Amino acid sequence: MAWFKREDLEIINDEQKTVRTEGLWVRCDGCRQIIWKADIEANQQVCPKCGKHFRIDARARIENLLEPGYQLVDLELRSTDPLQFTDLKPYAKRLIEAQKKTGLNDAIINAIGHIGPHPVVLSVMEYAFIGGSMGAVVGETIARAVDRSLATGHPLIIIAASGGARMMEGIASLMQLAKISAGLGRLDDAGIPYISVMTDPTTGGVTASFAMLGDLNIAEPGALIGFAGPRVIEQTIRQKLPEGFQRSEFLLEHGFLDAIVPRKELKFYISAALTWMTSSPPLS
Repeated sequence: MAWFKREDLEIINDEQKTVRTEGLWVRCDGCRQIIWKADIEANQQVCPKCGKHFRIDARARIENLLEPGYQLVDLELRSTDPLQFTDLKPYAKRLIEAQKKTGLNDAIINAIGHIGPHPVVLSVMEYAFIGGSMGAVVGETIARAVDRSLATGHPLIIIAASGGARMMEGIASLMQLAKISAGLGRLDDAGIPYISVMTDPTTGGVTASFAMLGDLNIAEPGALIGFAGPRVIEQTIRQKLPEGFQRSEFLLEHGFLDAIVPRKELKFYISAALTWMTSSPPLS
């Protein structure tokens, strides 16, 4: 009887330990170390041991970059289902689920505020909303950010986190590539700076359009950046790709990026860049 009692007690204790520690530790994909979750959160979701950058949501990125008092704008747009598209589940159902999961109407947030002394227009993609895919609403929201920059003369910053164009909207999604690119052309003609920040992942039609059109193209460490995925490319060319192919370090080495900036340094880096990119001196 005593043996059974000890075993029962051990089971209860194990269950209590699991409950007390569940969710408090995270295994880093970079160094494979078990990290105290609070340490990662205090470090802007970056592993304090190896520098692995975990994905973060759009709201956190805005909070990390903009000074207090910023304003969220252009949040009212909602995607429709013009093709009545269905794959494993109806597109309309995917939209509802993504909206409940993220609290957003679509995979993008626009904000206006300051980075250091510089007034900016900021557009940030949300990967948790159907893979950050770019449909008509994402395209229109970014187009509105471009229009705000043109109207105010304030620099535009877009933070990409996307799997590419949203196939559920067909040609309407693909048209956004041209729409945004044309707007950025007008921004360039007006001499207003545009900074593109690429995070993990930045792929497909987003890479093929606005993500690579910045006056300054920067990325977070280790970010996957490319058009087609590595597996698709290997199957197409029937060759093994180099190690680190399509990671930000590989792209910097081959001239596709201007800089790789760790997340904790991004705010200072952009503020410094805007100082020399804008003609007017920053506020004291």
